[in-house]
Amino acid sequence: MDTPVLSRKPDDDEIDIFGLTHPGKVRPNNQDQFLIAAIHKRADIWGSSLPPERLGSLTGERLAAVAMVADGVGGLAGGEEASATALDVAMQYVTNSTDCYYRGDAGEQHFIDQLQAAALRAHEAVLAKRDANGNAVRSATTLTLWMGVWPWFYLLQVGDSRYYLYRQGKLTQVSRDQTVAQELVDAGVMSRTAAHSTRLANVLSSAIGGDTAAPVVTRVASEWHNVGLLCSDGLTKHISDESIAERLRTMTSSRQVAEQLLQDALDAGGSDNITIIVGRAIPKEGR
Repeated sequence: MDTPVLSRKPDDDEIDIFGLTHPGKVRPNNQDQFLIAAIHKRADIWGSSLPPERLGSLTGERLAAVAMVADGVGGLAGGEEASATALDVAMQYVTNSTDCYYRGDAGEQHFIDQLQAAALRAHEAVLAKRDANGNAVRSATTLTLWMGVWPWFYLLQVGDSRYYLYRQGKLTQVSRDQTVAQELVDAGVMSRTAAHSTRLANVLSSAIGGDTAAPVVTRVASEWHNVGLLCSDGLTKHISDESIAERLRTMTSSRQVAEQLLQDALDAGGSDNITIIVGRAIPKEGR
């Protein structure tokens, strides 16, 4: 397990993060969804004689940052609704569980439990909505959620939307694809190369709203200048890890590299919906 480098937490204006989603060049609609948010300890002012500029400081420090990608499957409207429901419910659960952020003794297991519970709550919500709508076709979605609680970040994974970490010139896929092909690779039945060329690479072994939802949470130390990338498989179907690493190596901003990676995927065929979130912390002079 990483050991966090002890340094100050980035201020809000030192966080460079950008997200986008695109239907691609083939699909008639976009079943991907993404969300980026910050959770602050704050005071809601109902009335005061103080000027607004004095009250701005009462919003309090950032307790956590959250970024999520969900890639819906199971038919046109069904997949889109499943991915939207997963993000909505997971974000509500995380926000309503902010008691853990206020507690100085909240440890690793507490955050892991909260994130796994958020995924299972989203799973139940997707199933309930499908049943309420009388939809006989099962709709499901991936859910990859990054939560930064300095000096750590927690990664929740259900499905095959990926999280990459670019650190000191090296790109690492932190998430593990929850697909039938990956399960066969892990069992030694199939080589990684063969697995990626089979249709089983697109069959989820775990999904929100699927037959099985098996949330996995990983904790990793945060560091300044790290670059994080969340994406749906609409990017990784077309763009290799080596090409992603090269784009991140030469990035000038999160927006610039996200837009460039999107264009790369479109130029390579754009056969699926494409969602990308890129984020990093850049210190400002004098702080």
